[in-house]
Amino acid sequence: MLSLRSSVIALAATLAITTACTNKKVDNPLAKVDSKQPDKVLFDRGMDAMKHNRFDMARLEMQTLINTYPDSEFIARAKLALADSWYAEGGTASLAQAEQEYEDFRTFFPNMPEAAEASVKIANIHYQQMEKPDRDFTHAVRAEQKYREVITQYPDNPKMVAEARKKLLQVQEVIAEREFRIGRFYYLRQAFPAAIARLQSLEDRYPLYSGADDTLFLLGQSYEGEIAALRKMDTTEQQLHHQGKVNEARLKANQLARERMSDDFAAKAVEAYSKILTRYPVMARSDEAKARLIALHQPVPRPTKAALALNKAEEDSRGEQTMLARAMGMVSRHPDVSIATKVGDPTLIDPTPIDGRAIVEAANRTAGGAKGGEHSVSVQTTGKGEPGPNEPAPTSDAPVADKVSSGAANAETPADPNELNPNATQADPKVANDPKAAAPDPNELQPNTTPDPQPAPAPAQVNDLAGATSSSTGNGGGDAQAGTNGNQGAAASSNQDLADDNAIASSKRKKKKGLGKIIPVPKLP
Repeated sequence: MLSLRSSVIALAATLAITTACTNKKVDNPLAKVDSKQPDKVLFDRGMDAMKHNRFDMARLEMQTLINTYPDSEFIARAKLALADSWYAEGGTASLAQAEQEYEDFRTFFPNMPEAAEASVKIANIHYQQMEKPDRDFTHAVRAEQKYREVITQYPDNPKMVAEARKKLLQVQEVIAEREFRIGRFYYLRQAFPAAIARLQSLEDRYPLYSGADDTLFLLGQSYEGEIAALRKMDTTEQQLHHQGKVNEARLKANQLARERMSDDFAAKAVEAYSKILTRYPVMARSDEAKARLIALHQPVPRPTKAALALNKAEEDSRGEQTMLARAMGMVSRHPDVSIATKVGDPTLIDPTPIDGRAIVEAANRTAGGAKGGEHSVSVQTTGKGEPGPNEPAPTSDAPVADKVSSGAANAETPADPNELNPNATQADPKVANDPKAAAPDPNELQPNTTPDPQPAPAPAQVNDLAGATSSSTGNGGGDAQAGTNGNQGAAASSNQDLADDNAIASSKRKKKKGLGKIIPVPKLP
């Protein structure tokens, strides 16, 4: 009895282990093909071995098929299965080998539908190895590049494009978080030009970032930090002026330059705060941006209904990190991508990044006055520089008045009557004295004559029935077209209408979940 019970337990354990070792994700795409050909037999053996996680045996079968039957119709499937075996095995070395095999498949079979699948799996390889925003971002950048290639190169494959678009938004969320942390680091260290360059580039590149409002707010704060630094410099220089170390002319010139720079920085800060209210009105920084605009004595803009609905849809699509994911995130190297939006299109082409040196150079140009600066030189041509027909060549000691008077004399020289003037109107005295010649011929063709703005009336309709039918049809079509255009215009105008305070306030309300009910969200400085 005891031995029978032990046998049953051992059999159950064996079945459990066998079931657990079966890879349910592996599916034989040629299972329904009824063929006893040797190449098909090798392919089935390889897929069965892969299904039971015997990856070495699966690769051996597929490699035998490729080498023995190079003209087989299963070559493409075998090469793809060879790459899938490395991909399913996992590990850094196996994933690197899988990427190479997928690249080879794309090279040899670029027109097959599976080429898009191979491209997505190449991107997934880097997606799986992507680390947190404060760690190495090599795989994140590579994943972004590969997902963009899938979207641009295979637009006719909606399934692969949808998967690539979803994961591209998640990858860009991680990269944007990294860029934001760097910009915030520069801001806290009061390296405002570097912070402005980093934050402005982030806003231009990733507008769907979950911290876009924080990005714009820190951008405005960085510009205000520059203004505060200029005021501090002004106070210091005035003290040096009172001590006699700076003269009056230099003090006024520097004050004028700082005033111009301050006005430029203030305008850019207002632009950043205004964009929070018009593009991201639902996000948390909108109230603080409104307060800063009021403090700067600037008008507070209102978002349109379309912008409010768009931002609300973006925020509603974002997920929240669970308590288990938050606990596992302390020991996991993979980033949390639940906060990435699911609405909107990811950025496919990166704009030109802004350099911190360009920020400083632009500020220096603004301090100089106009775009060309105060010391810009303009050249104006007043003549050809040649002497008149009866004048000697001018010398270097000739007075300027002589040159000007000679130029005026040349300007008053009468025109040559023998000179050809094709655009001049010539009056023939014979034609002027002849009344018949002066009267226009009504039968003469006049192609350059302006047509009469009032055309001749249309002839009367002979067929009344046809005229009535066409008239009624034309009026009906016109009314229908006018109604359609009117509805479209009304819808467009309603989307462009400004949202009221109640709509904005109701869109901001979001029910807190979990620990968010008792733990407030920390605010950035």
